[in-house]
Amino acid sequence: MIIRKINYGKILAVVFITVLIWVWADLALDEELPDKTAVIVIDESATPKLWVSFNQSRAADIKITLSGPHAAIAEEKRKLRRGERLEFDFDAAQEKMDEPGSYALTLLPFLQRNKEIKRLGLKVKSCEPEKLDVQVVGLVKNSLIVECIDENRTSLKTESIDPSKIDMLVPEDWSGEKLIARVFLRRREIDQARLDPIEKVPYIELAPRQIRWAATPVKITMPPDEELLADHTITATTLGFTFSANLQGKYGVVVTNLDEVLGAINIRATADAKRAYEHVPYQVILEIRDEDSTSTEPLRRELIYNFPDQYLRTDEIRLNQQPVTARFELVSLPAVEAQ
Repeated sequence: MIIRKINYGKILAVVFITVLIWVWADLALDEELPDKTAVIVIDESATPKLWVSFNQSRAADIKITLSGPHAAIAEEKRKLRRGERLEFDFDAAQEKMDEPGSYALTLLPFLQRNKEIKRLGLKVKSCEPEKLDVQVVGLVKNSLIVECIDENRTSLKTESIDPSKIDMLVPEDWSGEKLIARVFLRRREIDQARLDPIEKVPYIELAPRQIRWAATPVKITMPPDEELLADHTITATTLGFTFSANLQGKYGVVVTNLDEVLGAINIRATADAKRAYEHVPYQVILEIRDEDSTSTEPLRRELIYNFPDQYLRTDEIRLNQQPVTARFELVSLPAVEAQ
């Protein structure tokens, strides 16, 4: 009887190779990552003479389903846990949408052509939505007046702006009051510009959060504070109310802290602005809203200080105290029968 020696080394080698084959085969299978958030961002540098937007927005949020090797999908899951998301650049010229008009961008083929997706070894299997509306507006060069504004978007009176006009690309239908480039100044910048000129870059706002910057800055000098404003105290004589048509004639207003509401008002203003404010019909106004008539909570609201617009725009008058909060009640008025 012949006894053969078992070669355990060969058996282990076969088992090891078999396991490697199964692991490799498992890793080679594509996995899916559904409903991954992503964003498409318009590349403004590609078409500077156009305003390209997704319904007046520079970016559009989408959801995509990715597929790819285990390692690539695992990396995307890690990015997702870190709060990262894929970003796709949209070049209107490359997509042949570089003429003014409205277009529909079919997303799936656009995403599948993306070089970064291919570099990562991934594929886009589906997306939501399927299409995006693209608006393209032509821009033309025009001369714009430079205006300075503060945190409240109030126009500021300046000593000088150099240059006072700049050329920028704007929509062709802009005219009149729209032809303004703005410079945003924080309080510390306003104070600094009273001592020495500061440089800031003007901008235009094509739509909310759709900003285009000028190519060069302007120099801004503000008038000395002591020559512009002084502290004043005036007394409100009459409280005004604003009602919508829904409440007009149906309710009266009882203010429970009227002495406080019609108390002293501390302001900083020029002498002209102070005189103008003293002569407005109502120095303070209380806004009455439709929901106040059904509210079960005590009614409280900050007063509106009725500063003259022409002085408010030029920063020649401002409130120099905390706004007073009015406490009030609405009282139903008797119905008036039609004659």
